Amino acid sequence: MTDTGTAPTLVVGLGCQRGCPVTTLRALIDQALQAHQIELHQIKALASIDLKRDEPALVELAEQLALPLTYFSSEQLASYEPQLSHHSQIAFERTGCYGIAESAALALTEQLTHSPAKLLIKRQKYAQATFALACST
Repeated sequence: MTDTGTAPTLVVGLGCQRGCPVTTLRALIDQALQAHQIELHQIKALASIDLKRDEPALVELAEQLALPLTYFSSEQLASYEPQLSHHSQIAFERTGCYGIAESAALALTEQLTHSPAKLLIKRQKYAQATFALACST
């Protein structure tokens, strides 16, 4: 990460279908972090697309984890398309963005750190949700 001895800024990006249960989102995060040996307390924030602003599971998850949740417009997320590991035509048709989890994680990491971001964990899909983890470079 960085040689300055400071912890990297880690941001989780999430996408989900309408009505996705909070347990699904939590299971996806827990599994992905465990697989990559990352502790939950290392996560600084959550991010998604603004179309999900009223999605109860995202709001509930942020409250459970006591993490800030930031939303981005599809226009803001579209600029991250070249960095995506997966381009979802379905996501594009529904949101105008080819990948919500990865784009949102990258966007918020760059917003928080004012430096380029990279994907530490590429898109993971589980049931009705997607997850990605970005960090500052």
